[in-house]
Amino acid sequence: MTSEEARHLQKRENIRSLTMCGHVGFENLPDQLVNRSIQQGFCFNILCVGETGIGKSTLIDTLFNTNFEDHESSHFYPHVRLKAQTYELQESNVRLKLTIVNTVGFGDQINKKESYQPIVDYIDAQFEAYLQEELKIKRSLFNYHDSRIHVCLYFISPTGHSLKTLDLLTMKSLDSKVNIIPVIAKADAISKTELQKFKIKLMSELVSNGVQIYQFPTDDETVAKINASMNGHLPFAVVGSMDEVKVGNKMVKARQYPWGIVQVENENHCDFVKLREMLICTNMEDLREQTHSRHYELYRRCKLEEMGFTDVGPESKPLRILQKLFSLQETYEAKRHEFYGELHRKEEEMKQMFVQRVKEKEAILKEAEREAKAKFDHLTRVHQEERMKLEEKRRLLEEEIISFSKKKATSEIYQNQTFMAMGSNLKKDKDRKNSNFM
Repeated sequence: MTSEEARHLQKRENIRSLTMCGHVGFENLPDQLVNRSIQQGFCFNILCVGETGIGKSTLIDTLFNTNFEDHESSHFYPHVRLKAQTYELQESNVRLKLTIVNTVGFGDQINKKESYQPIVDYIDAQFEAYLQEELKIKRSLFNYHDSRIHVCLYFISPTGHSLKTLDLLTMKSLDSKVNIIPVIAKADAISKTELQKFKIKLMSELVSNGVQIYQFPTDDETVAKINASMNGHLPFAVVGSMDEVKVGNKMVKARQYPWGIVQVENENHCDFVKLREMLICTNMEDLREQTHSRHYELYRRCKLEEMGFTDVGPESKPLRILQKLFSLQETYEAKRHEFYGELHRKEEEMKQMFVQRVKEKEAILKEAEREAKAKFDHLTRVHQEERMKLEEKRRLLEEEIISFSKKKATSEIYQNQTFMAMGSNLKKDKDRKNSNFM
């Protein structure tokens, strides 16, 4: 027994019990509490985890007997994302603010290694938002919209074999953060015998892997018997449908197949009624209470311990308010120094990184300049060599032209001389002929 528990026990022993002599009126406190709660309304947040197309939206519609008009999701999302939608429902004079959070794209990726991480981050984000509201000086928790997840309906595919690795990893990551109720979706896909064996195998795997699912409470005598009985039916094998089929003289929600009709609210066909009774009618308030007193308190304690808060001093004595404030101041100073130290370290790293990158860029530019100069020198040499070759060709061509001109002149002179010689001979022959004729 801790010192704080012993102190509370001692205080309890010092309380005297007295008998009143007449009516006072504080017996009406429960009625006042009920009236206040009805006036304020209630909130309930459900997280639906399961593969796309497994029937999450259909089951939620069937549970609350309404159409939430949730659009069908694609199988081709690159990452898992969570989509939250809040609705206002009213039954008789009780108002319920219902938030349904759906895991879009869960289990659709080829690499499913980190599929559960966005779900964990979302649950922690809701806890963090509530904690920040609690730590404010001026709080408004009365009007605060509590978005903490009260229950996780984990939809399991009706394979009839065993849990997938992704299912085990996801539930193991969530069991300390949320109340998990596993359900076998589309339970009409396998026979009753296979379904019973499948249930036994699933529970065996959950226990052997240390997965803590939500157990319906048995400490309240009014519901202890039914809750203990329902704990033995987990996981619930459910079928969802908003379609109505005529069976006998009445219309019932059912799924119609060529081989027969599966009635949603017939306990011989599936466990839908058991799930609805346990989730909504009997244990909704316990789920809300467990979320606040167990899961949120665990998150809050871990967060405050990380921030340096403590309830006891160095001598294991309880800290008073001023001491806690001083502890807060010390924590603030320590965190401040740690923050500035981290900031300075990051600045130095960024400076070193900047200098390194400048040096690398300078080296790259120098190398590029050297390569450009070498290329320029090479092109200059090639140009000079080509120019010298062209000059040589030009010189040879000019020499050939001069030689050709000389040969042409010589040829012309020779032709003229030959022509003149031939003319002279022709004239002599003509004169000779004329003389002979005379």
